[in-house]
Amino acid sequence: MKIEETSLPGVLVLTPKIHRDERGAFWETWNQKSAAEDGLPSIWVQDNYSVSKKNVVRGIHYQIIQSQGKLVRATHGAVLDVAVDLRRSSATFGKHIAVELTGENAKMLWIPVGFGHGFVVLSEEAGFAYKVTDGYCPAGERTIVWNDVDLAISWPVTAAEAIVSGKDQQGAAFKQAEVFA
Repeated sequence: MKIEETSLPGVLVLTPKIHRDERGAFWETWNQKSAAEDGLPSIWVQDNYSVSKKNVVRGIHYQIIQSQGKLVRATHGAVLDVAVDLRRSSATFGKHIAVELTGENAKMLWIPVGFGHGFVVLSEEAGFAYKVTDGYCPAGERTIVWNDVDLAISWPVTAAEAIVSGKDQQGAAFKQAEVFA
C-alpha cells in the first residue's frame, strides 16, 4: 500500500497495489496488520455503503459526539471526495483537500477525527464504501452546507445541477457551525 500525506495533517491518500491481468484485477482494500504498522486504525466499528447517481452531493458531514475517523473509497464510478479541517486549534482550520476516487484507481482517503467529509458523484453512478471508527450518533451529527462560500470548495457541479438531500440543504454555515476544539 502506498501512503501519501496531503496538505491537511493526518489526512492520507492510500493506493493499494493492483494486480491486473486478462481476467481482471485484484487488490487488498484492507489489511489489519499493515494498517497498524502504518499507524492507521486497526479496529473498525461499522462499514457503510451508498450508491449515488451523477451530481449527487453528500455532506459535509461529521459527528461532534462519537466523532468518527473514516476510510473512504469508490467501489465503482468516480467521486470527488472532500475533507475539511474542522479543528479550531489547527493551522489548517477551514482548509480542505479534494481527491478523485474511482473504482479504477482504487485510491482511498483516510479522514481522521476532526474533519468534515463530503463528495460529489462525477460518473453516471458511483458506489461508495467507508469504514468508521465509531458508530452513528444522531445527537452528535452535524452538517455544513456543501457550497459554503467561506470554505471555497471548487465543486465541479453548480448549485442548479447538484442533487442534495433536504437535510444537507439545511446544513449550517461554516462560520456558525459547531466544530472541534
